[in-house]
Amino acid sequence: MDKILVVDDEKDIADLIEVYKKNENYTVFKCYTAEEALNCIRTQELDLAILDIMLPGTDGFAICKKIRENYIYPVIMLTAKDTEVDKINGLALGADDYVTKPFKPLELMARVKAQLRRYKKFSKEERLPSESKLTYENLELDTSSYECRLDGTPVALTPTEFSILRILLENLGMVVSVETLFKAIWKDEYYSKSSSTITVHIRHIREKLKDTGEKPFYIKTVWGIGYKI
Repeated sequence: MDKILVVDDEKDIADLIEVYKKNENYTVFKCYTAEEALNCIRTQELDLAILDIMLPGTDGFAICKKIRENYIYPVIMLTAKDTEVDKINGLALGADDYVTKPFKPLELMARVKAQLRRYKKFSKEERLPSESKLTYENLELDTSSYECRLDGTPVALTPTEFSILRILLENLGMVVSVETLFKAIWKDEYYSKSSSTITVHIRHIREKLKDTGEKPFYIKTVWGIGYKI
């Protein structure tokens, strides 16, 4: 049974999310403050976190950052502001998705299920036997063990980052449009603002590959179109 952390100081919203999650047979850990949430993160084995950005004291961004210090399970941010700044800040700290308040509970459920599907495929428990390895120079992506190595050294990628790198390596030498990447990973309708979501994740991958110079060696930007390896 998947375990989900829900953090929101608006009790009505937290309670509503809890009801929908329990109806889908998820185990829900509900917290109203950052302190409660951080304690839950330390003591429970979680599969996904839903974090409200606007919390008294420590905000959702800080909680997301704390999660990413030790865990790779999906994080969905809840924001009352439909602004690019909030979304980019959340993604920059390692969030996988975001939902703007007020939201439709069924939309949030769909986002949760999509993130959990990707996480389960990424996790050891769901791995299928395969010899499939994608390589480029000294970069190797093992799609059976869901491991990334650079010069033989493991690179810790989130499931979203792994999926982006996998698509680019599967299309080696070809340009993959931002729209194609977004639809393939988030299974959602693409809007012009969605490009910032991909941009932030690409930046994270480059940082982890130590490839942040003016002319990246691995993931190359094709301006106005997308990315390629």
